[in-house]
Amino acid sequence: MQNYQLPDDINQTVERALAEDVGTGDISADILHEGSISTAHVICRETAVLCGTAWFDSTFRQLDERIGIDWHAADGDAVRDKTRLCTVKGPSRAILTGERTALNFLQTISATATHARRYAERVKGLPVRILDTRKTLPGLRSAQKYAVRCGGCSNHRMGLHDAILLKENHILACGSIIEAIDRARQLHPDMPIEIEVEDINEAAAALTAGADRLLLDNFNLELLRKAVMLNNGRATLEASGGITLETIRSIAETGVDYISVGSITKDIKAVDMSMRFQYE
Repeated sequence: MQNYQLPDDINQTVERALAEDVGTGDISADILHEGSISTAHVICRETAVLCGTAWFDSTFRQLDERIGIDWHAADGDAVRDKTRLCTVKGPSRAILTGERTALNFLQTISATATHARRYAERVKGLPVRILDTRKTLPGLRSAQKYAVRCGGCSNHRMGLHDAILLKENHILACGSIIEAIDRARQLHPDMPIEIEVEDINEAAAALTAGADRLLLDNFNLELLRKAVMLNNGRATLEASGGITLETIRSIAETGVDYISVGSITKDIKAVDMSMRFQYE
């Protein structure tokens, strides 16, 4: 089992989710006796990559620390249909109150890891890294970025604060590729500069201006190969735009260093999971 570094905002994220769902209290769970204790199992209903156990745990821990959770799989593990993922035992009211929020996290974060794994497997054996983007679900960026790593892909920048990426509108506002790169270099001399280019001429201009990475936006395979030859190792190259599971391997074979895929975090379908109470 590989250990993946967890983000540090898990408890805060869960706290917001519980406040959204529970509000002033779970009036449905009030039908149970206060001292009732139950055991429940979480079952995965399809093949997937498990991810998000820490968010699941935090949900129940914040509701009642007496709840115990025994995991039978770990983040990053491939699981099959009908796999029992964990056993939850503790006060019945709290388990019922946390059920939906905990499953929402587990299903969504696992969906991201599962989708990332599909992309990682398509380029297996090739010297390219698959990156996510900022196209994440609001409030779940760190969770989805974590899931991407568990799925076998890599993270691009976390946000606008930790890396420079000059895109089309930055260039238009500045007036030119050269001017945009010059301004960024003056303001942040110690940071690598990545710039989006839309054709070979723009790629040549960005290389002349000393860009550290070129984001090759919607280049077809022929143009990607030309960009790799033009670059000749001067900068790192990142292909982006309209990447699919069907096209990603041929794109990787052009020789680019990175491929960024927005759909890894954006176009996901929650993994089918359910919690069932054990009759006692």
